[in-house]
Amino acid sequence: MTSLCIAQDPDADALLEREPLALLLGMLLDQQIQMEIAFKGPQKLYERLGGLDVRVIADYDPDEFATLATTPPAIHRYGGSMAKRVQALCQYLVEEYDGDVEAIWTRDKPTGAEVLKRLKALPGYGEQKAKIFLALLGKQRDVKPYGWRKAAGDYGKENTRLSAADVVDATSLIEVRNTKKAKKAEAKAASSG
Repeated sequence: MTSLCIAQDPDADALLEREPLALLLGMLLDQQIQMEIAFKGPQKLYERLGGLDVRVIADYDPDEFATLATTPPAIHRYGGSMAKRVQALCQYLVEEYDGDVEAIWTRDKPTGAEVLKRLKALPGYGEQKAKIFLALLGKQRDVKPYGWRKAAGDYGKENTRLSAADVVDATSLIEVRNTKKAKKAEAKAASSG
């Protein structure tokens, strides 16, 4: 198992490594901002809450939690809406998994396809985010349910630079960013041509 380096910050990455909830929340926040900023979001919550407890977040007063999430430095560029998503995710985890985040990929020894299905059911997680997170589990957390690479699609392939699942240092972060820019440029060229 490699040491995580997605946030590019020792404290934030250490939290992502030891707290499955932090990793799940970092992935949730990974949209419309730079990846490393998104994955620093859980560290900000951890510091402000004095820990990262799924039940505490789920039960927090929504207005107070929004204030906590938007206080500079905010957890996200859209801190208010992301605060709602973080709480919705934590509430779902309490209801469906009794607050045990790892149960998503451990309960009843699921296949990769089942883990993907469970991830896609999470509030704020769609098909792509679920596949990236499954690839992240397999590539960097040694969570490899049967068929995980196939279920993760292109994100599960070896030696790629497509997503957070492939970021292991500052160089790979730049490579992932360059791949994303190239794909956006291709898509733009295809739509205008």
